[in-house]
Amino acid sequence: MTRTGCIAASLLVAAVACGRPDARRDRQVVDDLGRSITVADHVRRVVTMAPSVTELAFSAGAGRFVVGVTDADDHPAAVAALPHLQALPLDHEAVVALRPDLVLASDEVNDPRDADRLASLGIPTFFVRVESLGDVSRAIRDLGDLLETALPASRAADSLDARLGALHRVPAEDPPGVLVLVGDEKLFSFGRGSYVHEMVSVAGGRSITAEFEMRAPVLSEEFVIDQAPDIIVGAWGSDYDVSRLLDLHPSWANVPAVRNGHVYAVDPDLILRPGPRLVDGTETIVRILETTRGRNA
Repeated sequence: MTRTGCIAASLLVAAVACGRPDARRDRQVVDDLGRSITVADHVRRVVTMAPSVTELAFSAGAGRFVVGVTDADDHPAAVAALPHLQALPLDHEAVVALRPDLVLASDEVNDPRDADRLASLGIPTFFVRVESLGDVSRAIRDLGDLLETALPASRAADSLDARLGALHRVPAEDPPGVLVLVGDEKLFSFGRGSYVHEMVSVAGGRSITAEFEMRAPVLSEEFVIDQAPDIIVGAWGSDYDVSRLLDLHPSWANVPAVRNGHVYAVDPDLILRPGPRLVDGTETIVRILETTRGRNA
């Protein structure tokens, strides 16, 4: 075959390949950090680097594409059969070995410098950010568009929105003060801009740490005494012995929540993982406030 014939044949092959639906193409997308990244047109292998992002991907109908999760992942049940990778610090070699088309990450957990390292290895990273309850359904829809699962993603997002809408309570003139804690000894809580305050507000309460400038304030005992919360919700697990709180902080004996037995321990994943189960967490806080009102009636 002449050189001209070879070139013509090559162009024909390229044209046919371009016409195939499975031909590899790249596209530019922008993640929730405003980063522009290049991803394959058809993403089929995904590694998730934060449990919340894993749950969002599965909710978006893309669980079948997930080929690796972090060593902290335990939900949904399907992740038990997947390879679990070290995320903090990230095991880059383990990620590369899974040959992902895309890595999904959360800026709550993951270091953007890891994304730079993976990019140098030819693996793009898409960051997902959830700062409000509305961001949960928005993120699910975005992942549905990104991973070509728009229909199941839209259905899941609509369902979450409907559940959340049904939870909204008419705020009382004097809503109960609610303190949400992560730690019981060292009093980690939530500052301005956290979705946790929205969860409390939806339930008809007032989060007493909503005006803290810092993202994750550590509270003093004096602050809690001064603010006198009516309800304390701790992300300590349902088997937590709430009497431990008074053992750790005996000066709280006259704090209304402690004095009246309104200290509640809940599954931390329903509060600390900014994904679809935040709606479950909001439902839990709604039940707590309604139970408290019933006791006080």
